[in-house]
Amino acid sequence: MILEIVQYGHPVLRERCKPVTQVDDALRQLAADMLETMYDANGVGLAAPQIGQAIRLAVVDVSHDPDCISFLKVAGRDAPLASIMPLVFINPELEFTGPKERDAEGCLSIRDVRAEVSRPVSLRAILPQLDGSTLEIETDGLLARAIQHETDHLNGVLFIDRVSPAAKIALKRKLRRLMAED
Repeated sequence: MILEIVQYGHPVLRERCKPVTQVDDALRQLAADMLETMYDANGVGLAAPQIGQAIRLAVVDVSHDPDCISFLKVAGRDAPLASIMPLVFINPELEFTGPKERDAEGCLSIRDVRAEVSRPVSLRAILPQLDGSTLEIETDGLLARAIQHETDHLNGVLFIDRVSPAAKIALKRKLRRLMAED
């Protein structure tokens, strides 16, 4: 089922989400609905607060571009990107391992806004799965950026919070207009 994506200005987008403590059929269905919603919106990631749920659940799928990473290690071993896509995770733990790099980002909850965001190039992530297992990955590129972006959502942080001061000034009018529309 395609869910409504909440937009900039909605208070849930600024909440620090609660950890997921129990996985049940309702949570598995929510994750499936989030994937369907993300695909319908042509996104590469979606976090639970973006559909109005203040829980630490997110989905990512960058498999449309297998060259978007230069490496992926799962449990310390090289792995193909397709082996973990789509990625559904709860309660993520991230460790940043590379220098920062600027790249353009957008967000399904902030329509028609893109900006340069500086983020670590690579990361190590511990991503608990809905089946009770834990996925430990090391990666870079778009996958690392998407995981960071979605984890930020779980902490009440939006990509526009990470842009330069000059970019914030440039975005101010557009963001005010978006809040007025909703």
